[in-house]
Amino acid sequence: MVNQPLLTQATSMAAQDTTSNAKTPDGKLPPAQPAAPKPLKEAIRDARIEAAERSGVVVDLRDAEVARLELLDEALNPLFADVPAGVEIFDRGISRGDVPKLWIDVIAHVEMGRDKRIYRFVQDTRFGRKVLAESYEVRDLVDAVTRYVARRLVERERALADDSASQPAAETAKPVHRRRGGAWLAFFLGLLCGVAALFALAWLNMPH
Repeated sequence: MVNQPLLTQATSMAAQDTTSNAKTPDGKLPPAQPAAPKPLKEAIRDARIEAAERSGVVVDLRDAEVARLELLDEALNPLFADVPAGVEIFDRGISRGDVPKLWIDVIAHVEMGRDKRIYRFVQDTRFGRKVLAESYEVRDLVDAVTRYVARRLVERERALADDSASQPAAETAKPVHRRRGGAWLAFFLGLLCGVAALFALAWLNMPH
């Protein structure tokens, strides 16, 4: 004799399979569920870029550059969240001048190329401007900025290590200076004592 609960469970599962594979009256499968909509902020940014590219007006093109730099700036948030607290060598922010720029620090920034679509990561050096990376993809720029930030942190660590290594030498030089100062003081005191003794001896030898 068939167990009644097992038979009921099997019938329910079969009904679910039939429902999931059910077709519309015209013999087609039901349409798939639509994908989740984009966040409003991202959709507004995309619309701003599209409108700027269609119009070609200088002001609108500048807005499109800023929008692309904002997109990169948001992609860099996880990187700068990992920067140790107390490190103040980075100053990230977007400047909205004639040429919008995303600053990483005081000597490196990202700007858009002549076609207003390609990202250019540049660094100012004493020999002139150096292009560190250039790409249409945000991911490539994130990788380039990550490498740059890592190098800057290593340079900072080395500078701190050099400062700490030179500090003991300065501290050992101070006692030497003090010993020299003490020797000069003892010399002058001895000289004064000698002069005073000579005057006393001369006064005693004077006829009264």
